[in-house]
Amino acid sequence: MTVPEQDTDELAREFAEHRRALVGAAYRIVGSVADAEDVVQEAWLRWADADRSDIRDVRAYLVTVTGRLALNKLRQQKSRRESYVGPWLPEPVATHVADPAADPELAAEMADSVSMAMLVVLESLSPLERAAFVLREVFDLPFSEIAATLDRSEAAVRQLAHRARSHVHARRPRQAVDRARHAEATARFLQTANDGDVEGLISLLAPDVVLVSDGGGKKRAALRPMYGPEKVARWMIAIIERPDIADLQIRVVELNGEPAIVAYAGDAPDTVGFVEIGADGIVSAIYLMRNPDKLGAVPRLGQLPA
Repeated sequence: MTVPEQDTDELAREFAEHRRALVGAAYRIVGSVADAEDVVQEAWLRWADADRSDIRDVRAYLVTVTGRLALNKLRQQKSRRESYVGPWLPEPVATHVADPAADPELAAEMADSVSMAMLVVLESLSPLERAAFVLREVFDLPFSEIAATLDRSEAAVRQLAHRARSHVHARRPRQAVDRARHAEATARFLQTANDGDVEGLISLLAPDVVLVSDGGGKKRAALRPMYGPEKVARWMIAIIERPDIADLQIRVVELNGEPAIVAYAGDAPDTVGFVEIGADGIVSAIYLMRNPDKLGAVPRLGQLPA
């Protein structure tokens, strides 16, 4: 069936109204910016070819379609990860909202559900649990629609969502600090590490602190998570003091709704670091992304405000 040009324009306008939410849904499920964009492109093709006579809620319909496609993409990812070198971390993404009051919808989309800590927790869920959690907790879809999306009974979906919610609540950071204190603690951590102050850095780390680095076999990184304040502190300072790292330019950039430490080699991001801060201002986790394939959504140095 050929769609008239005016109808195509109307379809594109409607889709564009919801595209930001669709990218957010796909990104939360797959943890990859490129894969999320692919999912949303496929959702557009489905939308352009859909019978819209029975569609009452366009946003819910598009989120449902996107969720189903994202689940398929996540399953494909899982098979690829079996041969991945070292730990797998989600891709960081720029989420800065210049004026949250002027764009409250975007500010809400980029709340703590896209923080690196939350995405790492979501990585520990099964694909079905992750999709059920995102569609229910973030986008508030009815269980009946999630059931149709996941091709499961409504009762099964309720169980999936319950297990996912319990798991997330058990593992997500407790009493997370506000943005200002997070930024202050991140700056203090960065300064202490740059000073080479091992004892000072140890004092900023929780007893059960964990460091996870993702090089994907393409950049140097620890092949396993590292635990304990002394081990993490000494490893961090040893890395910072390497000549190739010392030449990088360091900036604090808002990514995933929180301050992130970005090391630039020339104009391109080389390493992105997220510091998870507890209510006491102590660092509970450090996530380092070095795989260049996962840094495409990080602003280049020349794109940062002067």
